[in-house]
Formats: sequence, C-alpha cells, structure tokens
Amino acid sequence: QVQPVESGGGLVQAGGSLRLSCSASGRAFDVHIMGWFRQAPGKEREFVAAISWSTTDYADSVKGRFTISRDDAKNTVYLQMNSLKPEDTAVYYCAASPSITIRRSMTDFSSWGQGTQVTVSS
Repeated sequence: QVQPVESGGGLVQAGGSLRLSCSASGRAFDVHIMGWFRQAPGKEREFVAAISWSTTDYADSVKGRFTISRDDAKNTVYLQMNSLKPEDTAVYYCAASPSITIRRSMTDFSSWGQGTQVTVSS
C-alpha cells in the first residue's frame, strides 16, 4: 500500500508558479500510476494530471501550464504549476492507482494524501 503525502502548496499571485511534491511511502511505488486531483470550495473533486511509467495525461484546463513528473528513486511525484490563475485555487490531492492504464476516475485511485492548499490571488 502506497501512502502519499503532499507538500508545496501556498499563496501565489496570478501568473506565478508553484511546485507541489508528493512523497509516497510504502512498497512498489514504481508500479503505481500517480495522479493529482483538486477540489475547490463548493465543487467536486476533479482530475488534474496523472503519470505512468511513460505516459502523462492532463485535464484540458491545465494543459500547457502544468507539468507532472516523477522520480522513482525518491518515491516522489511533482506537479509544476505555471501561469497560475485564480480558478486554480483549490486543495490539491495526490493519489496512487494500482492500474496499469491511466484513467481519470477517482475510483481508480486507491490511496490518497491529505491535500495541500493552493491559493491564487488576482
């Protein structure tokens, strides 16, 4: 069982950048698909990005601005967020999936972190 722990959230002005990190403890980190989701106040949790061994997937709303990467030697996944907008404000969650194919459904991810707050001011 992989247990993700997020860090790196904070307050940033619109147009700025942040990098989120997700450290995952447990065995077999490198066989998991890792993903990022976010939940804004009053809204449902939504898919942001995911990464497998060689593939990445992004929500249309962040494509071209966010980059997901992983360092299996460090058991860490990153989400580099550039050109941030106020609508990116949300709690960001890291999650692990035992699947071999990236799917955007929350039900495909079995382990979740506690979340980290990202606030983008206008």
